[in-house]
Amino acid sequence: PRHSSALVMLEKLGFNIAADRKKRKTEPAWGLCSGLTEVLNFIEYWGQRRDELKYEIDGIVVKVNDTALQVELGKTAKAPRWAIAYKYPARQETTLVNDIIVQVGRTGALTPVAVLEPVQVGGVTVSRSTLHNMDEVERLGVQIGDTVLIERAGEVIPHVVKVVKEGKSRRKFEIPEKCPECGSRIHKAEDEVAYRCVNAACPAKRKESLLHFAGRHAMNIDGLGEKIVDQLVDSGMVKDVADLYHLKLEPLAALERMAEKSAQNLLDEIEASKKLSLSRLIYALGIRFVGERTGQLLAEHFGSLDALKDATEEQLIEVAEVGPKVAASIVEFFSEAANKKLVKRLVETGLNVKEERKAPKDTRLAGKTFVFTGELSNYSREQAGELVASHGGKVTSSVSKKTDYVVVGVEPGSKYDKAKSLGIAILDEAAFQKLLGK
Repeated sequence: PRHSSALVMLEKLGFNIAADRKKRKTEPAWGLCSGLTEVLNFIEYWGQRRDELKYEIDGIVVKVNDTALQVELGKTAKAPRWAIAYKYPARQETTLVNDIIVQVGRTGALTPVAVLEPVQVGGVTVSRSTLHNMDEVERLGVQIGDTVLIERAGEVIPHVVKVVKEGKSRRKFEIPEKCPECGSRIHKAEDEVAYRCVNAACPAKRKESLLHFAGRHAMNIDGLGEKIVDQLVDSGMVKDVADLYHLKLEPLAALERMAEKSAQNLLDEIEASKKLSLSRLIYALGIRFVGERTGQLLAEHFGSLDALKDATEEQLIEVAEVGPKVAASIVEFFSEAANKKLVKRLVETGLNVKEERKAPKDTRLAGKTFVFTGELSNYSREQAGELVASHGGKVTSSVSKKTDYVVVGVEPGSKYDKAKSLGIAILDEAAFQKLLGK
Protein backbone atom coordinates (compact mmCIF):
# COMPACT_ATOMS: atom_id res chain seq x y z
CA PRO A 1 0.00 0.00 0.00
CA ARG A 2 1.08 3.54 -0.76
CA HIS A 3 0.31 6.84 1.00
CA SER A 4 -0.21 8.45 -2.42
CA SER A 5 -2.89 5.84 -3.27
CA ALA A 6 -4.80 6.85 -0.14
CA LEU A 7 -4.71 10.52 -1.20
CA VAL A 8 -6.03 9.66 -4.67
CA MET A 9 -8.84 7.57 -3.17
CA LEU A 10 -9.81 10.29 -0.67
CA GLU A 11 -10.03 12.86 -3.47
CA LYS A 12 -12.25 10.53 -5.53
CA LEU A 13 -14.54 10.16 -2.52
CA GLY A 14 -14.99 13.93 -2.42
CA PHE A 15 -12.65 14.92 0.40
CA ASN A 16 -11.01 18.35 0.02
CA ILE A 17 -7.32 17.53 -0.03
CA ALA A 18 -4.24 19.02 -1.65
CA ALA A 19 -4.35 17.77 -5.25
CA ASP A 20 -1.52 16.26 -7.25
CA ARG A 21 0.79 19.05 -8.43
CA LYS A 22 0.25 17.95 -12.05
CA LYS A 23 -3.44 18.86 -11.71
CA ARG A 24 -3.19 21.99 -9.61
CA LYS A 25 -0.74 24.85 -10.03
CA THR A 26 -2.13 27.58 -7.77
CA GLU A 27 -2.82 25.81 -4.47
CA PRO A 28 -0.61 23.74 -2.16
CA ALA A 29 -0.35 20.22 -3.52
CA TRP A 30 1.23 16.86 -2.94
CA GLY A 31 3.64 15.30 -5.36
CA LEU A 32 5.35 11.93 -5.72
CA CYS A 33 9.14 12.32 -5.79
CA SER A 34 11.57 9.57 -6.83
CA GLY A 35 14.70 11.01 -5.25
CA LEU A 36 16.27 13.81 -3.24
CA THR A 37 16.64 16.08 -6.28
CA GLU A 38 12.91 15.92 -6.96
CA VAL A 39 12.16 16.58 -3.29
CA LEU A 40 14.37 19.69 -3.32
CA ASN A 41 12.76 20.86 -6.58
CA PHE A 42 9.30 20.43 -5.03
CA ILE A 43 10.33 22.49 -1.98
CA GLU A 44 11.78 25.22 -4.21
CA TYR A 45 8.69 25.22 -6.47
CA TRP A 46 6.29 26.04 -3.64
CA GLY A 47 8.78 28.31 -1.91
CA GLN A 48 8.72 30.56 -4.97
CA ARG A 49 4.90 30.55 -5.07
CA ARG A 50 4.09 31.16 -1.39
CA ASP A 51 2.91 34.71 -2.07
CA GLU A 52 0.44 33.51 -4.74
CA LEU A 53 -1.39 31.13 -2.43
CA LYS A 54 -4.80 31.81 -0.87
CA TYR A 55 -3.50 31.09 2.62
CA GLU A 56 -0.21 30.98 4.50
CA ILE A 57 2.11 27.97 4.48
CA ASP A 58 5.36 27.80 6.44
CA GLY A 59 6.89 24.62 5.06
CA ILE A 60 6.70 21.24 3.34
CA VAL A 61 6.31 17.78 4.90
CA VAL A 62 8.29 14.99 3.21
CA LYS A 63 6.92 11.47 3.85
CA VAL A 64 7.94 7.92 3.00
CA ASN A 65 5.29 6.73 0.51
CA ASP A 66 5.39 3.00 1.30
CA THR A 67 3.11 2.45 4.32
CA ALA A 68 4.81 -0.85 5.17
CA LEU A 69 8.08 1.07 5.49
CA GLN A 70 6.29 3.64 7.64
CA VAL A 71 5.34 0.89 10.09
CA GLU A 72 8.88 -0.52 10.04
CA LEU A 73 10.45 2.89 10.71
CA GLY A 74 8.02 3.59 13.56
CA LYS A 75 8.08 6.78 15.60
CA THR A 76 9.76 8.51 18.51
CA ALA A 77 7.86 10.05 21.42
CA LYS A 78 7.62 13.31 19.49
CA ALA A 79 7.29 12.46 15.79
CA PRO A 80 7.17 9.70 13.16
CA ARG A 81 10.53 8.58 11.76
CA TRP A 82 9.02 8.31 8.27
CA ALA A 83 8.24 12.03 7.90
CA ILE A 84 10.20 15.24 8.24
CA ALA A 85 9.21 18.90 7.95
CA TYR A 86 11.14 21.52 6.01
CA LYS A 87 10.47 25.07 7.21
CA TYR A 88 10.84 28.00 4.83
CA PRO A 89 12.79 31.02 6.09
CA ALA A 90 10.63 33.33 8.23
CA ARG A 91 9.00 36.32 6.52
CA GLN A 92 10.89 39.58 7.05
CA GLU A 93 10.12 43.24 6.36
CA THR A 94 11.59 46.60 7.39
CA THR A 95 9.62 49.31 9.17
CA LEU A 96 9.95 52.35 11.44
CA VAL A 97 9.86 52.33 15.26
CA ASN A 98 7.46 55.18 16.06
CA ASP A 99 7.57 54.67 19.82
CA ILE A 100 8.51 52.25 22.59
CA ILE A 101 5.91 51.80 25.31
CA VAL A 102 5.67 49.63 28.43
CA GLN A 103 3.07 46.96 29.17
CA VAL A 104 2.49 45.53 32.66
CA GLY A 105 1.74 41.81 32.93
CA ARG A 106 -0.07 39.79 35.62
CA THR A 107 3.18 39.17 37.54
CA GLY A 108 3.94 42.89 37.42
CA ALA A 109 6.69 42.51 34.81
CA LEU A 110 7.27 45.66 32.74
CA THR A 111 7.71 44.69 29.09
CA PRO A 112 8.96 47.21 26.50
CA VAL A 113 6.94 47.05 23.26
CA ALA A 114 7.92 48.63 19.94
CA VAL A 115 5.09 50.61 18.31
CA LEU A 116 5.74 50.19 14.59
CA GLU A 117 4.70 51.85 11.37
CA PRO A 118 2.16 49.21 10.23
CA VAL A 119 3.69 46.78 7.74
CA GLN A 120 2.51 43.61 5.98
CA VAL A 121 4.56 40.57 7.00
CA GLY A 122 3.42 37.33 5.38
CA GLY A 123 -0.12 38.59 4.80
CA VAL A 124 -0.56 39.97 8.34
CA THR A 125 -0.41 43.64 9.37
CA VAL A 126 2.15 44.08 12.14
CA SER A 127 2.00 47.28 14.20
CA ARG A 128 3.60 46.15 17.48
CA SER A 129 6.41 43.87 18.55
CA THR A 130 7.56 42.88 22.02
CA LEU A 131 11.14 43.78 22.95
CA HIS A 132 10.94 41.38 25.93
CA ASN A 133 13.12 43.26 28.44
CA MET A 134 15.75 45.99 28.81
CA ASP A 135 18.61 43.55 28.18
CA GLU A 136 17.11 42.80 24.75
CA VAL A 137 16.59 46.52 24.01
CA GLU A 138 20.27 47.14 24.75
CA ARG A 139 21.42 44.05 22.82
CA LEU A 140 19.54 45.21 19.73
CA GLY A 141 20.59 48.83 20.24
CA VAL A 142 17.11 49.87 19.11
CA GLN A 143 15.86 53.41 19.69
CA ILE A 144 12.72 55.36 18.79
CA GLY A 145 13.03 56.57 15.19
CA ASP A 146 15.14 53.62 13.98
CA THR A 147 14.31 51.46 10.98
CA VAL A 148 14.24 47.80 12.00
CA LEU A 149 13.93 44.37 10.42
CA ILE A 150 10.78 42.55 11.58
CA GLU A 151 10.33 38.79 11.41
CA ARG A 152 7.31 36.61 12.13
CA ALA A 153 8.87 33.74 14.07
CA GLY A 154 7.10 30.48 13.25
CA GLU A 155 4.89 32.58 10.94
CA VAL A 156 3.04 33.78 14.05
CA ILE A 157 4.82 36.03 16.56
CA PRO A 158 6.47 39.21 15.23
CA HIS A 159 9.81 40.24 16.71
CA VAL A 160 12.59 42.70 15.97
CA VAL A 161 15.62 41.01 14.39
CA LYS A 162 17.98 43.98 14.15
CA VAL A 163 18.33 47.70 13.52
CA VAL A 164 18.71 48.32 9.78
CA LYS A 165 19.16 52.09 9.89
CA GLU A 166 19.55 54.47 12.81
CA GLY A 167 17.15 57.42 12.74
CA LYS A 168 18.57 60.94 12.44
CA SER A 169 16.67 62.15 15.50
CA ARG A 170 16.56 58.81 17.32
CA ARG A 171 15.61 58.80 21.00
CA LYS A 172 16.84 56.31 23.57
CA PHE A 173 14.19 54.42 25.51
CA GLU A 174 14.49 54.43 29.30
CA ILE A 175 12.56 52.16 31.62
CA PRO A 176 10.21 54.36 33.72
CA GLU A 177 11.08 54.94 37.37
CA LYS A 178 7.51 54.12 38.39
CA CYS A 179 4.84 51.74 37.15
CA PRO A 180 3.08 53.42 34.18
CA GLU A 181 -0.26 51.95 35.30
CA CYS A 182 -0.41 52.77 39.02
CA GLY A 183 2.60 55.00 39.75
CA SER A 184 4.09 52.60 42.30
CA ARG A 185 7.81 51.91 42.56
CA ILE A 186 9.38 49.20 40.43
CA HIS A 187 12.05 46.69 41.40
CA LYS A 188 14.53 44.44 39.59
CA ALA A 189 15.77 41.34 41.40
CA GLU A 190 19.45 40.43 40.99
CA ASP A 191 18.71 37.08 39.33
CA GLU A 192 16.08 38.44 36.90
CA VAL A 193 16.06 40.54 33.73
CA ALA A 194 12.58 42.01 34.26
CA TYR A 195 11.59 45.09 36.23
CA ARG A 196 8.39 44.52 38.21
CA CYS A 197 5.71 46.69 39.81
CA VAL A 198 5.65 45.96 43.55
CA ASN A 199 2.04 47.10 44.06
CA ALA A 200 -0.17 44.05 44.65
CA ALA A 201 -3.24 46.16 43.84
CA CYS A 202 -1.90 47.48 40.50
CA PRO A 203 -4.90 47.67 38.09
CA ALA A 204 -2.86 46.25 35.20
CA LYS A 205 -1.81 43.25 37.29
CA ARG A 206 -5.40 42.77 38.37
CA LYS A 207 -6.68 42.81 34.81
CA GLU A 208 -4.04 40.41 33.51
CA SER A 209 -4.62 38.10 36.49
CA LEU A 210 -8.34 38.02 35.74
CA LEU A 211 -7.76 37.25 32.07
CA HIS A 212 -5.34 34.47 33.00
CA PHE A 213 -7.77 33.05 35.57
CA ALA A 214 -10.61 33.00 33.03
CA GLY A 215 -8.44 31.55 30.24
CA ARG A 216 -9.40 28.45 28.26
CA HIS A 217 -6.73 26.31 29.95
CA ALA A 218 -7.50 27.71 33.40
CA MET A 219 -11.09 28.22 34.64
CA ASN A 220 -12.44 28.48 31.08
CA ILE A 221 -14.90 31.34 31.72
CA ASP A 222 -16.17 32.09 28.23
CA GLY A 223 -17.24 35.70 27.72
CA LEU A 224 -14.85 37.22 30.24
CA GLY A 225 -12.72 39.08 27.72
CA GLU A 226 -10.49 42.12 27.86
CA LYS A 227 -13.25 44.75 27.47
CA ILE A 228 -15.44 43.25 30.20
CA VAL A 229 -12.45 42.87 32.53
CA ASP A 230 -11.50 46.53 31.96
CA GLN A 231 -15.00 47.62 32.97
CA LEU A 232 -15.17 45.30 35.98
CA VAL A 233 -11.85 46.55 37.38
CA ASP A 234 -12.29 50.24 36.46
CA SER A 235 -15.77 50.33 38.02
CA GLY A 236 -14.50 48.74 41.24
CA MET A 237 -16.86 45.76 40.91
CA VAL A 238 -13.95 43.32 40.84
CA LYS A 239 -10.71 43.72 42.78
CA ASP A 240 -9.49 40.12 42.55
CA VAL A 241 -10.53 36.77 41.04
CA ALA A 242 -12.63 35.81 44.09
CA ASP A 243 -14.91 38.80 43.41
CA LEU A 244 -16.02 37.13 40.16
CA TYR A 245 -17.99 34.62 42.22
CA HIS A 246 -19.92 37.40 43.98
CA LEU A 247 -21.10 39.27 40.86
CA LYS A 248 -24.83 40.00 40.61
CA LEU A 249 -27.00 40.13 37.49
CA GLU A 250 -28.33 43.69 37.69
CA PRO A 251 -25.03 45.63 38.04
CA LEU A 252 -23.35 43.30 35.53
CA ALA A 253 -26.10 43.85 32.95
CA ALA A 254 -25.72 47.63 33.40
CA LEU A 255 -22.18 47.58 32.01
CA GLU A 256 -21.53 48.98 28.53
CA ARG A 257 -22.33 46.48 25.74
CA MET A 258 -23.82 44.07 28.27
CA ALA A 259 -27.49 43.11 28.28
CA GLU A 260 -29.34 40.88 30.72
CA LYS A 261 -28.91 37.77 28.55
CA SER A 262 -25.14 38.31 28.11
CA ALA A 263 -24.76 39.00 31.82
CA GLN A 264 -26.67 35.83 32.73
CA ASN A 265 -24.55 33.77 30.30
CA LEU A 266 -21.39 35.09 31.96
CA LEU A 267 -22.72 34.30 35.44
CA ASP A 268 -23.57 30.77 34.25
CA GLU A 269 -20.01 30.35 32.96
CA ILE A 270 -18.58 31.55 36.28
CA GLU A 271 -20.83 29.14 38.19
CA ALA A 272 -19.84 26.23 35.90
CA SER A 273 -16.15 26.91 36.57
CA LYS A 274 -16.64 25.84 40.21
CA LYS A 275 -16.84 22.21 39.08
CA LEU A 276 -13.56 22.19 37.15
CA SER A 277 -10.52 20.23 38.31
CA LEU A 278 -8.11 21.26 41.05
CA SER A 279 -5.27 21.21 38.51
CA ARG A 280 -7.00 23.99 36.54
CA LEU A 281 -7.47 26.05 39.71
CA ILE A 282 -3.79 25.71 40.65
CA TYR A 283 -2.77 26.92 37.19
CA ALA A 284 -5.39 29.69 37.28
CA LEU A 285 -3.95 31.15 40.51
CA GLY A 286 -1.05 32.48 38.44
CA ILE A 287 1.79 31.22 40.65
CA ARG A 288 5.09 32.08 38.97
CA PHE A 289 6.68 29.15 37.10
CA VAL A 290 3.56 26.96 37.55
CA GLY A 291 2.14 26.05 34.15
CA GLU A 292 -0.64 23.67 33.14
CA ARG A 293 1.54 20.56 33.38
CA THR A 294 2.96 21.49 36.80
CA GLY A 295 -0.55 22.29 38.06
CA GLN A 296 -1.66 18.81 37.03
CA LEU A 297 1.32 17.14 38.74
CA LEU A 298 0.78 19.13 41.95
CA ALA A 299 -2.92 18.26 42.04
CA GLU A 300 -2.22 14.56 41.53
CA HIS A 301 0.54 14.50 44.14
CA PHE A 302 -1.13 16.47 46.96
CA GLY A 303 -4.78 15.71 46.22
CA SER A 304 -6.15 18.92 47.76
CA LEU A 305 -5.51 22.66 47.83
CA ASP A 306 -5.09 22.50 51.62
CA ALA A 307 -2.26 19.98 51.33
CA LEU A 308 -0.57 22.01 48.59
CA LYS A 309 -0.67 25.35 50.42
CA ASP A 310 0.82 23.78 53.55
CA ALA A 311 3.61 21.95 51.68
CA THR A 312 7.27 22.73 52.39
CA GLU A 313 9.91 23.21 49.71
CA GLU A 314 11.31 19.76 50.54
CA GLN A 315 7.90 18.16 50.02
CA LEU A 316 7.32 20.06 46.78
CA ILE A 317 10.66 18.97 45.30
CA GLU A 318 9.47 15.37 45.63
CA VAL A 319 6.94 16.10 42.86
CA ALA A 320 8.04 15.14 39.35
CA GLU A 321 9.39 18.10 37.32
CA VAL A 322 9.28 20.47 40.32
CA GLY A 323 12.73 21.88 41.08
CA PRO A 324 13.97 24.27 43.79
CA LYS A 325 13.00 27.41 41.82
CA VAL A 326 9.39 26.30 41.32
CA ALA A 327 9.11 24.98 44.89
CA ALA A 328 10.34 28.29 46.35
CA SER A 329 7.86 30.22 44.20
CA ILE A 330 4.93 28.08 45.40
CA VAL A 331 5.89 28.44 49.07
CA GLU A 332 6.33 32.20 48.63
CA PHE A 333 2.90 32.52 46.98
CA PHE A 334 1.01 30.72 49.74
CA SER A 335 2.95 32.48 52.52
CA GLU A 336 1.84 35.98 51.43
CA ALA A 337 -1.05 37.32 53.52
CA ALA A 338 -2.97 38.66 50.50
CA ASN A 339 -2.78 35.30 48.74
CA LYS A 340 -3.85 33.42 51.89
CA LYS A 341 -6.91 35.66 52.08
CA LEU A 342 -7.62 35.19 48.36
CA VAL A 343 -7.40 31.39 48.53
CA LYS A 344 -9.66 31.34 51.61
CA ARG A 345 -12.29 33.40 49.78
CA LEU A 346 -12.07 31.17 46.69
CA VAL A 347 -12.60 28.05 48.81
CA GLU A 348 -15.64 29.66 50.45
CA THR A 349 -17.28 30.19 47.03
CA GLY A 350 -17.56 26.42 46.58
CA LEU A 351 -14.79 25.83 44.05
CA ASN A 352 -13.56 22.27 43.65
CA VAL A 353 -10.41 22.08 45.77
CA LYS A 354 -9.81 18.32 45.70
CA GLU A 355 -8.43 16.03 43.03
CA GLU A 356 -9.90 12.57 42.63
CA ARG A 357 -7.09 10.06 42.90
CA LYS A 358 -7.49 6.99 40.74
CA ALA A 359 -5.90 3.83 42.11
CA PRO A 360 -3.55 2.25 39.54
CA LYS A 361 -4.73 -1.08 38.12
CA ASP A 362 -1.15 -2.37 37.98
CA THR A 363 0.88 -1.92 41.18
CA ARG A 364 4.16 -3.57 40.18
CA LEU A 365 6.01 -0.27 40.81
CA ALA A 366 4.19 0.60 44.04
CA GLY A 367 6.46 2.40 46.48
CA LYS A 368 9.19 2.91 43.86
CA THR A 369 10.56 6.36 43.03
CA PHE A 370 11.96 7.19 39.58
CA VAL A 371 14.03 10.05 38.18
CA PHE A 372 14.50 10.60 34.43
CA THR A 373 17.53 12.22 32.79
CA GLY A 374 18.39 12.62 29.11
CA GLU A 375 16.05 12.21 26.13
CA LEU A 376 14.20 8.93 25.66
CA SER A 377 13.58 7.51 22.17
CA ASN A 378 10.07 6.15 22.61
CA TYR A 379 8.54 8.39 25.27
CA SER A 380 8.39 12.04 26.17
CA ARG A 381 9.23 12.84 29.80
CA GLU A 382 5.51 13.34 30.42
CA GLN A 383 4.54 9.98 28.86
CA ALA A 384 7.22 8.13 30.83
CA GLY A 385 6.00 9.71 34.06
CA GLU A 386 2.42 8.71 33.32
CA LEU A 387 3.56 5.13 32.70
CA VAL A 388 5.28 5.00 36.07
CA ALA A 389 2.20 6.44 37.81
CA SER A 390 -0.12 3.98 36.04
CA HIS A 391 1.96 1.15 37.52
CA GLY A 392 1.84 2.57 41.05
CA GLY A 393 5.21 4.33 41.13
CA LYS A 394 6.08 8.02 41.40
CA VAL A 395 8.49 10.36 39.63
CA THR A 396 10.56 13.11 41.25
CA SER A 397 12.74 15.77 39.67
CA SER A 398 15.86 15.30 41.79
CA VAL A 399 18.05 12.35 42.82
CA SER A 400 18.32 11.49 46.52
CA LYS A 401 18.89 8.47 48.73
CA LYS A 402 15.14 7.85 48.50
CA THR A 403 15.36 7.36 44.71
CA ASP A 404 15.00 3.74 43.58
CA TYR A 405 15.74 4.06 39.85
CA VAL A 406 17.31 6.64 37.53
CA VAL A 407 16.25 6.10 33.91
CA VAL A 408 18.92 7.37 31.51
CA GLY A 409 18.28 8.53 27.95
CA VAL A 410 20.47 10.28 25.37
CA GLU A 411 22.82 12.96 26.76
CA PRO A 412 22.03 12.53 30.47
CA GLY A 413 22.74 15.36 32.88
CA SER A 414 24.22 15.63 36.35
CA LYS A 415 21.48 13.38 37.77
CA TYR A 416 23.26 10.42 36.16
CA ASP A 417 26.53 11.25 37.95
CA LYS A 418 24.73 11.73 41.26
CA ALA A 419 22.95 8.38 40.86
CA LYS A 420 26.30 6.63 40.31
CA SER A 421 27.84 8.31 43.36
CA LEU A 422 24.89 7.24 45.54
CA GLY A 423 24.84 3.70 44.17
CA ILE A 424 21.29 4.01 42.85
CA ALA A 425 20.07 1.54 40.21
CA ILE A 426 20.50 2.98 36.71
CA LEU A 427 18.26 1.81 33.85
CA ASP A 428 18.55 2.45 30.13
CA GLU A 429 15.33 2.76 28.14
CA ALA A 430 15.22 -0.95 27.26
CA ALA A 431 15.59 -1.97 30.92
CA PHE A 432 12.89 0.54 31.87
CA GLN A 433 10.50 -0.99 29.33
CA LYS A 434 11.32 -4.48 30.60
CA LEU A 435 10.52 -3.36 34.14
CA LEU A 436 7.12 -2.23 32.87
CA GLY A 437 6.56 -5.59 31.21
CA LYS A 438 6.79 -4.17 27.69
